[in-house]
Amino acid sequence: MRPHLDVAPPLGATPGEDGTTFALFASHAEAVELCLFDTGDNEGTSERRIPMTDRVHHVWSVHLPEVGPGQRYGFRVHGPWRPAVGLRHNPAKLLLDPYARAIDGPPRWSPELFGHEVDAQFEGSPDVRDDRDSAPVTPRAVVIDTTSLTRPRPCPRVPWTDTIVYEAHVRGATLRHPGIPQELRGTYAGLAHPAFIAHLRDLGVSTLELLPVHAFMDERHLAQAGMHNYWGYNTLGFFAPHAAYALADDPQEVLQEFRAMVDALHEAGIEVILDVVFNHTCEQGNDGPTLSWRGIDASSYYRLDGWGHNVDVTGCGNTLDLRNPYVCGMVLDSLRYWAEECGVDGYRYDLGVALARGPQDEFNDNHAFFISIRTDPVLRRLKHIAEPWDIGMHGWRTGQFPPPFCEWNDRFRDTVRTFWLPDVAGSAANGHGVRELATRLAGSEDLFGNGDRGPTASINYVASHDGFTLADTTAYERKHNEPNGEHNRDGHGDNRSWNHGAEGLTIEEDILTRRRRSVRNLLATTLLAKGTPMLCAGDEFGRTQGGNNNAYCQDNETSWLDWEHAPWQGDLIATTRFLTAVRRRYRVLRQGSFFSSAPQPGDGRADVRWYGRYGEAMTNGSWEDPRCRVLQMLLKGEGLSAHSILLTFQGKPTEETVTLPPLDQDGSFHLLWDSSWEQPPSLEALDAETLGEPVAPGTSLLVGASSLQLYLVRAGA
Repeated sequence: MRPHLDVAPPLGATPGEDGTTFALFASHAEAVELCLFDTGDNEGTSERRIPMTDRVHHVWSVHLPEVGPGQRYGFRVHGPWRPAVGLRHNPAKLLLDPYARAIDGPPRWSPELFGHEVDAQFEGSPDVRDDRDSAPVTPRAVVIDTTSLTRPRPCPRVPWTDTIVYEAHVRGATLRHPGIPQELRGTYAGLAHPAFIAHLRDLGVSTLELLPVHAFMDERHLAQAGMHNYWGYNTLGFFAPHAAYALADDPQEVLQEFRAMVDALHEAGIEVILDVVFNHTCEQGNDGPTLSWRGIDASSYYRLDGWGHNVDVTGCGNTLDLRNPYVCGMVLDSLRYWAEECGVDGYRYDLGVALARGPQDEFNDNHAFFISIRTDPVLRRLKHIAEPWDIGMHGWRTGQFPPPFCEWNDRFRDTVRTFWLPDVAGSAANGHGVRELATRLAGSEDLFGNGDRGPTASINYVASHDGFTLADTTAYERKHNEPNGEHNRDGHGDNRSWNHGAEGLTIEEDILTRRRRSVRNLLATTLLAKGTPMLCAGDEFGRTQGGNNNAYCQDNETSWLDWEHAPWQGDLIATTRFLTAVRRRYRVLRQGSFFSSAPQPGDGRADVRWYGRYGEAMTNGSWEDPRCRVLQMLLKGEGLSAHSILLTFQGKPTEETVTLPPLDQDGSFHLLWDSSWEQPPSLEALDAETLGEPVAPGTSLLVGASSLQLYLVRAGA
């Protein structure tokens, strides 16, 4: 036995020149065994059990001189079985290391995987302990030496004002890409391929946000139905990359492949953000399997009520308890690991409210987790994006996260969809005029004006992985989730969508033309509004999921991007490219501070003026008039450059005469882009600023139905 330790060693498996140290936090355990397995032993016949005799501060540890990288291992934890107080120790169950850097093999669904007794249909009592050995069906952790891997390339550090986020799925993004070799498609290496990177660069994307890449597993009901968890929000390990996304089989090479992907994107100037799921784990509720945290120390890792039942604010059966310092520490250690060892640039936090609920389960914007991020020398320099809600009481918290967090702005999504996709053609924008639209276009100061965060804290989006695709918002009024096997009960019911006269596929050219125009309206509003825009992969070429707005289990053509494009899709890509170029070119569209009521010349801040259909200044009455469907937003660029921009939003279903607003000095308007155009101008013409004939202020023009116009303002007659 080694001498008693005064300080707990790092958690997980830490290899060194003289062997490997294993450490596990288990505060209620009476004994812990380290279990070693030979490579390739899936049945557990080679298991060697080694008592972990060192313990300090609830951390059990052992050092093994003869063990190095590649070793497969797990734990068995002895202790009381008292479900009523959340203690579910069962040494018959092999447990995965919460700090495993690699995981060998997925779990195999069988009754042995459960800590409590279940039958062949997985029915049973969560309170009766099961003594069957789970080693043959449980994955193993693998010792990994990260010091032997190539160090990550430095991060691009893109300013928030220059950031355009592109949300994508590792597998679905490239699985059908004809420009990528077959063996690389659907892998980390596929994302690193020049063909995919070229698409991101041409599109003007600065930041790639990946759906979960932490190791995850399929839920039991999906496995029984022969389906898969495609999205990956069912985490098995917070430190291990999902091995199924790798071309390599060896765990060490899987990690290297992930790091090589990040390096390739960094070399192209593109950041990588990971969608992380720290709100719950794959162990689900008390009737779920015992794979790791539940068998190690359920009452520490999970939020439990007074009867030992899971407090579920995630809809997934359990909620991690970040009130416990070791659990909060695990999350922070994971964040630092992916940043320092793998080079990632930031994180998007799934159901972020669940991470910051306090002693009485209330949301706490001064939670220790937030304080740790703000003060950590590594984490505070990264990008942090919260999904600012969960399903618990008072779970909607958009705008209430502290800096440095940005947040998905669902109010932007709903407002913009409601304006451009009214339930009935020509209906009022939202029953309260265009004030709500203007608020979202101006950066949502009502939500993000606190904490000195600025408009870039608003992640502006109209479509994401969760919900209709952008094109489907224009083609479906009802969700069509029958393939998910839940009788169309799953997914959002409030979609703010409009099918333009036909549900789903149609050959009516008039309907298709209007749908394409609506897609361009939604894209342009997202890319030109104040804030940080986010695109969902494939929306730039009008991908469809057939009306499925919850395709989490559709690992098939429903979800995979189709890179064989019709001419109209090529036009839409070109339009997206043009709009991102406009955003980059004109700084007035990329402001990091809110509009000032009294901007000073040369202070670097833009001013905004709002006008109505007749070029008149908006009044309180016109702001609230539900019939008002025309809004003009003049962004004045004095102090920034000679460039000012006018955005004209014409939301009526018929052509309307619109009068351009006045200017403070001599100048003219030049039409750069109109959403009624199927094809955008060339980027060369934009660079040369040769677009659009001059139009004088006060001129009345016929503006097409439901369309958006973008004007450049030039000084002089």
